[in-house]
Amino acid sequence: MNNTREVEVVVIGAGQAGLAGAFHLRRAGFGPDRDFVVLDHSPGPGGAWQFRWPSLTYGKVHGMHALPGMELTGADPARPSAEVISGYFDRYEQAFDLRVRRPVDVQAVREGSGGRLLVETSDGVWSTRALINATGTWDRPFWPRYPGQETFRGRQVHTARYPGPEGFAGQRVVVVGGGASGTQHLLEIAAYAASTTWVTRRPPVFREGPFDEDAGRAAVALVEERVRQGLPPRSVVSVTGLPLNDAIRRGIEDGVLDRQPMFDRITPTGVDWKDGRHVDADVILWATGFRPAVDHLAPLRLREPGGGIRIEGTRAAADPRIHLVGYGPSASTIGANRAGRAAVRDIRRLLTQEPVAA
Repeated sequence: MNNTREVEVVVIGAGQAGLAGAFHLRRAGFGPDRDFVVLDHSPGPGGAWQFRWPSLTYGKVHGMHALPGMELTGADPARPSAEVISGYFDRYEQAFDLRVRRPVDVQAVREGSGGRLLVETSDGVWSTRALINATGTWDRPFWPRYPGQETFRGRQVHTARYPGPEGFAGQRVVVVGGGASGTQHLLEIAAYAASTTWVTRRPPVFREGPFDEDAGRAAVALVEERVRQGLPPRSVVSVTGLPLNDAIRRGIEDGVLDRQPMFDRITPTGVDWKDGRHVDADVILWATGFRPAVDHLAPLRLREPGGGIRIEGTRAAADPRIHLVGYGPSASTIGANRAGRAAVRDIRRLLTQEPVAA
């Protein structure tokens, strides 16, 4: 451990939540590379946005909230969101001199000595008194398992590797998932595919009317209650429903968004239901979401019996040195900003105390 470097705070992840945390650390007087370090495993700025498919233009992005201290202005709505937001994050990192280190893979966080944590990475070991974990979900796409899945002779793709609608030209596509990604994929693919079939576990819930502040707070409260109980977080959209906009209405009228119940089995040539129905498919597109990327925290044993990490505010209930931002109720762009500020406020209090072993 002779090459171990010491800082007060390590930030893991440089997406919206990580950059918000780093901004508030700087604002509180912490110096980059001296008092804190930001580690990011991505090849460049932009967080998960840099991996979004080209057809997701900035104009199609719902509710992208500006990072603290610097607005995103003048963005061309026709440009890919990956380009727009990656460029914005890059300018932000430079403007506030956040000195993000990348690409750095964090392999494990373990208990150290003297109340410190050891962050083991591809670039050595960091010893820290507090940790802001902002690793999001993009690196953990969720693939459901269904009988016969391994026999399918076609292609299986997850949203995380969605190539854009042109990649499905002339093919019979089954889209699985009732969230925003599933509906966006369907509406794009329908113009190119030979056929599309939409299946979901539960009937989709479409939301009419404005989504005001009170509705937003109520939705976040439902997600927050789960993480307080130590259950795996659900996405905010899972409790808000899908906005019934003009594109969705057209998709329903055209029959593209004709939801079918979840199939029971995958066959070499498609999918089957117990009632005898069969749909031929060349591609199954799994728009089934993501799970929090927190496996590197496993040595700290933070998970509750319910399978999630119980948090109070942004703190892990089992260890006040660990803050999870962009997790559960803060897994939205505005929520990540607020969580970054709250985490730094708590960390400042923690660091004024004498260090004690956890």
